[in-house]
Amino acid sequence: MPRHSMPVKEAREIAQRIAQEMQVELVDVELVKEPTGHFLRFYIDKPDGISLNELEAYHRRILPLVERVEYDYMEVSSPGADRPLKTEADFEKARGTEVELKTYKNVNGAKRFTGVLEGLEGDEIVITAPNGEPLRFERKAVAMVRPLIEFDEDDLKDDAPME
Repeated sequence: MPRHSMPVKEAREIAQRIAQEMQVELVDVELVKEPTGHFLRFYIDKPDGISLNELEAYHRRILPLVERVEYDYMEVSSPGADRPLKTEADFEKARGTEVELKTYKNVNGAKRFTGVLEGLEGDEIVITAPNGEPLRFERKAVAMVRPLIEFDEDDLKDDAPME
């Protein structure tokens, strides 16, 4: 009898249900082909951050429910502080923060822009450039938007000397 593959859309629905039960946010689900195989990845988070124990518990809950997805490796992880903004809720949460925006094609000679995220206006992403100029980008022309995290020298110093 042939094995039927579960679509990623169905896996996402299951993942969302488990996330709600565990009171975590399902940020994304992806199935990506890499040189070492197909990776099924679940990204979860909570407002105060996610612990390794919570990641492991989610992994144990979701594993038997998505066994029909054709993948080689499954990962459950935090999306990280610089996770790309994808949903309207992501953009709303990040409003007023500094972001990095990358376009698919050159816009006025550049593909990378930084500025303060003003938000979504219709089908446009609006940021204020460091010079105060408002910049508008069609959402479909934007490859990625994520919080800009910069470190200064003090951030890079060790908290305590190693012995």
